[in-house]
Amino acid sequence: MYHRTFFKEISSMSYMNIPYGLDREPIPLPQFISIWKVQANDTYNISKGKGFDVPGLFITYEGKGILSQGEQHHELHAGTCFFVQEAIPSTYRCQNNDWKFYFLDFSSLDVMPFLQLPVGRVIATGKVADAIQLCERMIDTLIAEPFGYAYSANMILQELLLLFAKEHSAAPSSRHTELNNILIYIHRNMNKAIRIEELIAQSGLSRTTFFSRFRSITGQSPSDYILNLKLESAKVSLETTNVSLKEIAAHLQFYDEFHFSKLFKRKYGLSPSAFRRLKD
Repeated sequence: MYHRTFFKEISSMSYMNIPYGLDREPIPLPQFISIWKVQANDTYNISKGKGFDVPGLFITYEGKGILSQGEQHHELHAGTCFFVQEAIPSTYRCQNNDWKFYFLDFSSLDVMPFLQLPVGRVIATGKVADAIQLCERMIDTLIAEPFGYAYSANMILQELLLLFAKEHSAAPSSRHTELNNILIYIHRNMNKAIRIEELIAQSGLSRTTFFSRFRSITGQSPSDYILNLKLESAKVSLETTNVSLKEIAAHLQFYDEFHFSKLFKRKYGLSPSAFRRLKD
């Protein structure tokens, strides 16, 4: 009977029993305002003496247009996008009798630094076909107005921005994405004995490169990262369950409860028992 109860309690513990969230202030997401689908010829010539009322995004999928903001002039040709600032005197016109583009108004450019997308610069993109699908889906949503359509339009705007950000952001070159699956594997298997050599083999990297890149991402060695993750999971279990120290230690693959208690106190300054009493 004891063994059946022990198994039930252990199996009910989540092996990802730690919170996952953002470690920074909330990202200021822009709010969608409107979208235009424009097919222009040489008669198309717009002047905004006071500039755009709000920021916007040109996505050119055919032909070419000329945009002037202040003293800056930009050629918006097929396969480009361009984020415009508000309140800068602007003109834009069709060139060579053919300019097809989408233009989106939205509330703010505050998200651009987070996405590492440039403002006021022509951006070449290979994602025009994907962008067209998103824009058309947004237009269809705004025409049909199904339940939650305003929310859906905002979500599609975020998808569109993320589409360009993933393509052009400098972040992928500085983060070693080949270790993404390694990190996910560690988190989803923290209740198992994880061997570093197996992680190196999974990564396909040399031992030296693996350790160097792992530390550049996490700030820790692989063994320290795994240990700290297990201790964080143990801390949450102490806060939220009445599972014994022995069972927590066994579940998270510590040598025994004494070894677990020693490592826990070293990290948090309290023994597991004292920590649990403090939270009661």
